[in-house]
Amino acid sequence: MQTRPDSTPAAPEATTDPAWTPAFLAWLIAAASVLGALFFSEVMKLAPCELCWWQRIFMFPLALILPFGLFPLDPRVVRYTLPLALVGWAFAVFHWLLVLGVIPESIRPCVRGVPCSEVSISWLGFINIPLLSVLAFSAVVALLALTHVNASK
Repeated sequence: MQTRPDSTPAAPEATTDPAWTPAFLAWLIAAASVLGALFFSEVMKLAPCELCWWQRIFMFPLALILPFGLFPLDPRVVRYTLPLALVGWAFAVFHWLLVLGVIPESIRPCVRGVPCSEVSISWLGFINIPLLSVLAFSAVVALLALTHVNASK
């Protein structure tokens, strides 16, 4: 610890890595998504469709892996989490396009159980669960890319 000329100890300098904040925000979004998915299925009793399960398969590990790269910051966590987020994003976009009616009837999945094209929640007339998933995965991907860029500086 350094001392000032008047012999009072100087406060330690705050060394904040610019890569930590976007990684932390990515974890917050992943954790909120996991809690949201559990709320929809366990509290609201909405059964997830097959595509929802695939999206959960790629989002849930993000909420578990990202904290290991935060304390202390290990920018290599992007190497493990970005592929999960990108594949989850692809499933989410496919699901959202299916709900919008862009995906043709001939390639629709979820032939058994809960139909993937069914809209069980619609807020403000356009916000539904697949759109929330697209937004969450998009934000996580963007934040992980920002983490990588900031860590490379």
